[in-house]
Amino acid sequence: MTQLKHIFSITLAAVTLISACATAAEQLTVQVRDKEGKVLPGAAVWLSGKGLAADQAVLTRSYKMGQKNRAFTPHLLIVPKQAEVSFPNYDSILHHVYSFSPAKRFEFKLYRDQPQALTFSATGAVELGCNIHDWMLGYILVVDSTHFAVTDTQGIARISIPAAQHNDVTLKVWHEGFMDLDSPESHVLSAVKSGEQLNIQLQQSLGMLQEDFSDEFDDYE
Repeated sequence: MTQLKHIFSITLAAVTLISACATAAEQLTVQVRDKEGKVLPGAAVWLSGKGLAADQAVLTRSYKMGQKNRAFTPHLLIVPKQAEVSFPNYDSILHHVYSFSPAKRFEFKLYRDQPQALTFSATGAVELGCNIHDWMLGYILVVDSTHFAVTDTQGIARISIPAAQHNDVTLKVWHEGFMDLDSPESHVLSAVKSGEQLNIQLQQSLGMLQEDFSDEFDDYE
């Protein structure tokens, strides 16, 4: 009988631990639509507020903006302020990456066996290009938050937040189609909690997006 009680106590403790881990950090679902009401993929969404504790795992995560098949991958990378981003070149050819954005100005050549890394200490949108392959375009969005996500093909972003209600939260949305890339849209929320779904519609129209002009047979190597 004593042994059964001991086993029951261990099982109960394990269940309690699993339950605590499952609820410690849950998700807020946000669906973003453009001004015309269509779902918007590729939008950055993040939360800020005094009651939102920083996620230490996000702060110490390894962030990469790669070059593969003559394209930036991912096309949009969100990182917290002070994050270090590496730039692995997965192609067998040279890339010459640069940015003229105020948040981070730089340029360097990327050989396959000579990776580079940078620390991004200022918030804002960093637009990336390649001096060799003109069609290559990518973005690193530096935010003062650890609660962020990019919308999928259905316009849905799933943001990890502590399992509680949070008051006076600001939700920000950014998209590469904005006329001013340094001015995300802000939506002040009186309260949000994990498990909710929010529906956000942009207040501004989006500009034309650059098409992918890459060609597997192009000569620029």
